[in-house]
Amino acid sequence: MEFSLPLLLATIYIFTFSLGRIFEKIHIPWIFAALILGILLSFYNPFSLVLNDAIFQFLGELGMLFLLFLIGFELDLERLKKLGKFILKSAFFIILLEGAFGAILIHFVFHYPWLISCLIAVSFATVGEAVLVPILDKYRLIKTKLGNVIVGIGTFDDIIEILIIVLVISLASLLTSTASVALPFTTFTTLISLGILFLLSFLFFKLKKIIVERLKVPDLSALFLFVIFVFFLFIGVGRLAEAGAIGALLAGLVTKVSLPKRQLETIELEIKGVSYGLFAPLFFVWIGSQTQLNFSLFPFVFLVSTVTYGAKILASYIIGNKELGKKESILMGIALSVRFSTSIVIITLLYKELQVIGVELYSILIGSTILSVLVPFVLSYLINRWKLALIAS
Repeated sequence: MEFSLPLLLATIYIFTFSLGRIFEKIHIPWIFAALILGILLSFYNPFSLVLNDAIFQFLGELGMLFLLFLIGFELDLERLKKLGKFILKSAFFIILLEGAFGAILIHFVFHYPWLISCLIAVSFATVGEAVLVPILDKYRLIKTKLGNVIVGIGTFDDIIEILIIVLVISLASLLTSTASVALPFTTFTTLISLGILFLLSFLFFKLKKIIVERLKVPDLSALFLFVIFVFFLFIGVGRLAEAGAIGALLAGLVTKVSLPKRQLETIELEIKGVSYGLFAPLFFVWIGSQTQLNFSLFPFVFLVSTVTYGAKILASYIIGNKELGKKESILMGIALSVRFSTSIVIITLLYKELQVIGVELYSILIGSTILSVLVPFVLSYLINRWKLALIAS
């Protein structure tokens, strides 16, 4: 018996809501529930025809684009300017060392070219800082030096994520290059489309004062229509150059500078409601259902997790033991091991859009992401054992 799309959507939302409430109580992002449902559907899927239908594929992709839009929208350039040298140095060192370990592993174990291995490894080294804030706040570490460094690295990590996405899209033609008679025309079209995309961004930034004045309307619903217009405009132009992801990022950036400040917070809540409440669960179910995890891959999941988490903790200890202390630097490395971030989006781009990684490596990387649910438990245990919460009080 094959179920319909409405029944699939109902299943996704009630499963994510129910399991997500349990996850939130133990400081795990509720959206993990959608990813777990997707992986369960990869084992047994009564919705196989619906999940593979073009309509659901489009909804899942839309979820990815909304997440990219939010990354651009939430990027705080002013806050990035205030980050100290130690935070910037730490962020670079930790990401590069983990990226190096990961690239070596992917190249020699999974036999991918060095360029692709490096892209995958560096994208997988990024941090899901949203998971960390509630834990640090619970133990009153958020305003300590350790808390500031962890959140600061997570903040700087956002700009690294954007640069990686831009790099991935920019190298798409190199990674997937094939001989074609129409290549010169395709290249010309791509350059024109990217030119229009960046010109649009420049105009929005240049004319932001005029746009803000024009958008001072009391009706927030009408203002939200403008946000959606910008979102689809930039994605549409970006897609002409096979760069819809860059279009979504730029749309988020220009939208934030275009909105009146007094309405910014309300509109942000609406955007998050649509992104996380409607489309993000579909994206995570979509990517989870694409995995092909089986018992033979589990050793590789643990291998990837051990190498990457170990590299993160080692890098944090090397860079932070004198500045923060030995225990604090180890804790920082564990905290920064949270995987649930844009890395999933980048891995999905490499797998679905560019098709430069295979389903086995994709499944292993998603499986390693799920293991990061253990991070909040390890953090809580060590904070209590080492009595770091008392130091913060």
